[in-house]
Amino acid sequence: MKEIRFENVWKSYGKTEVVKGLNLTIEAGERLILLGPSGCGKSTTLRMIAGLEEITSGDLYMNGQRVNDVPSGKRDVAMVFQNYALYPHMNVVDNITYGLRVQKVPKEEINARLDAALQMLKLKGYEDRLPKDLSGGQRQRVALARAVVKKSDYFLLDEPLSNLDAQLRVSARKELVKIHELYKQTIVYVTHDQIEAMTVGDRIALMHEGKVQMLDTPENVYHRPANIFTARFIGSPPTNVIDVEYQNGALKIGTQTLSLPAMWAKQIEQSRASRFAFGIRPEHLEMFHTPKENALQGTVKYVENLGSSYGVYIDLQGHEIIAVSEDKQWAEGEAVYIRPILDHIHLFDRDTTDSIGYPSELSSNHVERVIVHEPEHLLL
Repeated sequence: MKEIRFENVWKSYGKTEVVKGLNLTIEAGERLILLGPSGCGKSTTLRMIAGLEEITSGDLYMNGQRVNDVPSGKRDVAMVFQNYALYPHMNVVDNITYGLRVQKVPKEEINARLDAALQMLKLKGYEDRLPKDLSGGQRQRVALARAVVKKSDYFLLDEPLSNLDAQLRVSARKELVKIHELYKQTIVYVTHDQIEAMTVGDRIALMHEGKVQMLDTPENVYHRPANIFTARFIGSPPTNVIDVEYQNGALKIGTQTLSLPAMWAKQIEQSRASRFAFGIRPEHLEMFHTPKENALQGTVKYVENLGSSYGVYIDLQGHEIIAVSEDKQWAEGEAVYIRPILDHIHLFDRDTTDSIGYPSELSSNHVERVIVHEPEHLLL
């Protein structure tokens, strides 16, 4: 089994803790995305797998073997760096095949792997070019080809598409998925880009301040965030989260109330929360010019052109929220009535910031949810 397993792994630089008590299993043959903002510890986690960073404490297992002290060259990993890391004096063919030649792979096998990689990544015709004669996208594809030909069990990618233009990123994402479907490596992919995470990953490990905030499928990370950080980080525009009071089956927002279905009342009663935050994605808010049942009144503050739609910023009794409208029919200062689609609401414990769960989970445990607690740790 080519799985990767972290057991209470910490990584510190002096007194600065970068990865804090990481417990994570990456299944054999899956595409796991390490997603999060800059400085969250995702690249450090990837580099610990590659053997490029020492582990401060805890254990890392690959294929069932503890590898804390195993050199990088003996871990059977192929890594693609953000900055390509190509040899400037070597042409495309030599850059791709250099590692195979060092490993003394038979020439016939090298040629077969090279030809397949050139074909797959559309590098035919560029074989004799030096890196300086290639575009950024071509260099990135050479770096990917160099990793592909190794046929390693572990494929590590550190923001591999960040230097590509938007159109090329789309095609490159498709190629990465095709590569995985062909070779079935265990892929660990670091990115801060939500679209890459949602389109490439089998699962997403969302990190923040050195900890995993949620580990789940892209669908569940988007539709059932484990905590407020996840809700706000995933999605563009981000999820609206506002403090509310709960009274007699309804949420009180300022002087207005939003009635909840009975199933939510039961969910709230079973939670341990005493203070709540209400979450709703902008695309799950209905907007009206006139009062509607269970709609909240606000005032339009600003309308932003999002391309295919418009983001309408609304003042809701001192809270700024955003809703999405398909057409530009709203004007600054205009009264607006917004009604959340109740099948898509989220409730969080304001004290812990964790989700209190969803009514459908009362009889089903199909959602894997990571709730983060502060681990006890003392660095000697």
